[in-house]
Amino acid sequence: MDRTSASPLTFTLPQLPVPLVFATHRVIRDCNSEFAAVFGYEREALINQSFARLYPALEDFVRTGKMWRDHLPGGAVYYDERIMADTGGRRFWCRVRGRSFDAADPFAAAVYCFEPMSRPTSAATKTLTGRQRQILALVAQGKTNAAIADELNLSRRTIEAHRLRLARAIGVRNSSELIAWFLNSEENRP
Repeated sequence: MDRTSASPLTFTLPQLPVPLVFATHRVIRDCNSEFAAVFGYEREALINQSFARLYPALEDFVRTGKMWRDHLPGGAVYYDERIMADTGGRRFWCRVRGRSFDAADPFAAAVYCFEPMSRPTSAATKTLTGRQRQILALVAQGKTNAAIADELNLSRRTIEAHRLRLARAIGVRNSSELIAWFLNSEENRP
């Protein structure tokens, strides 16, 4: 078969094998079964529902929205790692990638891929504030205080203060130990 004359394949969202969702203004307009399964729902139960129901707390939903609004201009790809919650309330780490299709309003139309991560959520992780978890995920991505401050629209000093409180709360001495604590399995943590 001549590839140049073949018609392009077309796929619909439900046919794709990775957890994908299409949203307008942070409301799920379509998703596939893989996405719904990540959160323990049937696909139909999520259609026309707010993403807020998938976050551990409303504050996490609001904070993430502010961050994505600032860093998801039309056409750009953005990602982060965050704790989400399934239908039973179980919390888990998830890597999220998104692409907006409207340069003026990043939430007008966007597609997202949610990938569950094997990183455990420990009792210590659950006691951290949403902002602390957000900063911890960015530190683990290797971002500097200045880069994190820019991404979150905070001062570098504020990020430094958060990192210090994080280290004290977890009982580690420096950024290397903080990242190791974050990335290692629960039984290997200090």
